[in-house]
Amino acid sequence: MNDSNQRKERIQNALWGLFAGDALAMPAHWYYSLKNLARDFDGGIKGYAAPPHPHPEAFMVGMDYRPDVKTAEQLGRPYDILHEHVRFYDASYNPLEIGLTERESEHGNPVAAEDQRYHYHHGLEAGENTLAAGLVRVLMQSVVDRGRYEQDAFLSAFVDYMSTPGKERKPGPNRDPYTEIYLRHWFENYSRGIPPYACADFQRRVWSIGSHGGLIRPLVLALAAPNDYQAAGLALEHHNLTHRSENNLSALSVLAPLLRSLAQGAEPLDTAAAFARNIRLPRVTGRDLYRAYRGHGGPGGIPPNEMWRLHTELSGETFDLAAMARERPEEEVVLNTFATACYPEHGVPLLLYLAARHDFEPEPALLANANAGGDNVHRAMVLGLLIGAARPVPEHLRTGLRDHQALAREIEAFSTAAMTMDM
Repeated sequence: MNDSNQRKERIQNALWGLFAGDALAMPAHWYYSLKNLARDFDGGIKGYAAPPHPHPEAFMVGMDYRPDVKTAEQLGRPYDILHEHVRFYDASYNPLEIGLTERESEHGNPVAAEDQRYHYHHGLEAGENTLAAGLVRVLMQSVVDRGRYEQDAFLSAFVDYMSTPGKERKPGPNRDPYTEIYLRHWFENYSRGIPPYACADFQRRVWSIGSHGGLIRPLVLALAAPNDYQAAGLALEHHNLTHRSENNLSALSVLAPLLRSLAQGAEPLDTAAAFARNIRLPRVTGRDLYRAYRGHGGPGGIPPNEMWRLHTELSGETFDLAAMARERPEEEVVLNTFATACYPEHGVPLLLYLAARHDFEPEPALLANANAGGDNVHRAMVLGLLIGAARPVPEHLRTGLRDHQALAREIEAFSTAAMTMDM
């Protein structure tokens, strides 16, 4: 196989890893208690599964969305991105009718009564992908349509996709209720008349903007870029369209060149360990971070300066990935050393650890990530890209995806476009 064909195959395999990882993790998304996860999935996730009801820890119900409806209507801009799922949210155009009467012990956030704790991905089927994966497909299609990446083309497709009711969306209808905070804040800004390229909110203002969800699409673009130098620019600039996060950009500075090295055939374990030396681990352990969250009644109760300190105080020591993977068991690392929440200063070293611990073998590593819980879905898409670029994703994980036939066509078209994509 020549170098060009090998690169195309590795791009395809990385994308299969992304979609497979997403669907495997989906039913256990945002389980922080590993005891709850093991109980609800008969010892743990073993393959594609549907999300259960109720989700014992879910706090999707009551998340807010406050677009400026009057201004949006005057400007002719769409603002409804929740559609049939609006009943789960406290929206400016549809107040929440489900009461938040309890407080969940794992994270401290207010929640609905147990029978109304709807899973974040309520209604999805086994092997079905989330909205985050749907937006990867939007990016892929925009590149295929133009033969290159264009910001305006992506933003137009992004707005159209989010503002179109689920069953009518192309590519891939969205049936997923979970709409991340960055999306809600982006469209709140859009509804006020802010230009699309400037609608992303800032991590320093809204902490959860700095999350794994901001890494996924930039890495897909980096994978398709014509060279390593321009890959960095594409990834970082695309990130800034929807997220403004120092923590995310730090993570991308390591992940983008690592992903491209793997896609070019580098040996995965040694290569990942070499890039991991550029990472600095958080001083606050996962155990201590969760203790702080619970002590403040959820992360929203932590003063901004303290929140910044918790997430940006890093060790000065080099991250020795090989030693951690070799010497430390998962029950010590997951939750205790690294939090499983959405923050990349914990999640990136965790996903690299899981990849190395399982020798970059796709199925064992992706299942380990699914069973680690927390923000396993968005971690999984990053992990799947890395592992898929290094090793073939098993056929049954591809064909087990609910939309695998359409995905196969889209992945083929995108990988073809990527081989000739210029700037």
